This record gives sequence, structure tokens and C-alpha cells, in this order.
Amino acid sequence: MNQTHSLLDFPLLSRVRRNHALEHATMHVLGERYRELRLVGRSSLWGFYIYGNVPTESVVAAAQEGLARLKAGQHHMAIHPNCGSNLVVAGVLAGLGAFLALGGGSSGRSRGRLEQLARLPLAFAAATLGIVLAQPLGPMLQARVTTQAQVGNMCVVGVTRENRAGVLVHHVRTED
Repeated sequence: MNQTHSLLDFPLLSRVRRNHALEHATMHVLGERYRELRLVGRSSLWGFYIYGNVPTESVVAAAQEGLARLKAGQHHMAIHPNCGSNLVVAGVLAGLGAFLALGGGSSGRSRGRLEQLARLPLAFAAATLGIVLAQPLGPMLQARVTTQAQVGNMCVVGVTRENRAGVLVHHVRTED
């Protein structure tokens, strides 16, 4: 049988995508337990980092629960509304919309300042439309590209804690 693979299926990228899914699942669990908590996460090949003031025991428990929930088929846990992927999609669409509305990339003579100023409301509308369109597209990008909810045999092998310039950082290490 001839099976095709995409770039996203390559082992190193797949590993980062699965760690990203577990990072999101961990953030969801922490968000359920600490409603007012403000955290930032970042995934890597070896696991993920949680930046913010949260007890280490809570990070360990949340990572374990998040992993169990992903393995149980709760794939929605891999998508997070505050993911940087959502911001990238919104920024690209808003910027592209404004660029096109202002006549960016058009051939011929360059537009004068007054004509560009007259098109500014159209640029605002196009940028706003880009942000609105990003609402469904950002999570779709997460689901199809930046995360992989099927985490396979992944397990959490350790959590370390350190203080970096006054910011509490937890590194959650994973293995397959």
C-alpha cells in the first residue's frame, strides 16, 4: 500500500505539534482550576514551557490530566483561544486586507497621499474583516497544522521549575 505523508507527519514536527496540543490541554486544565490565572506557554521538541505564577504541583497535575483527556479522545483540548496561532492569522489577514485596500502592490503610478487617506476607512473595514475571518480560521489552523491531538504514547517524564528574571517558568518534559 502506498501511503502519502505530509511535512507535518515528519517525526520532529509531529513531536512539536503533539507537545503543543498537550501544552494547550494543560492550559485548559489550569484555567478550569484557576480562573484568574494569566499564563503563557511555548512548545518545543522536548516538551513545553509554562510562564507564570502557578504551583509546580498544579502544573504536574494539569499536564497529567490534560494528557489523559487527550488520550481519551477530548481532542478539543488541543485548541486554545489564546494561542499565538490565532494572533498570527488575525495579523496576517488584517494586514493583507489593509494593504490591498490602500492599493498596495498595484501597478502603474503610485497613489498620492490624499487618495490613500481617502481609502483609509476602506482599509479599516478590510482589516476588521480580516480579524473577523480569523475567528474561525485560527482554531482551524491549530487543529490542522500547529497541534496534533492524537498524542500516541506520549508521557510526561518530569517538570522542572526555575525563576528567570522574576518570572516563574515550568518546563514540562515529554517522551514517547
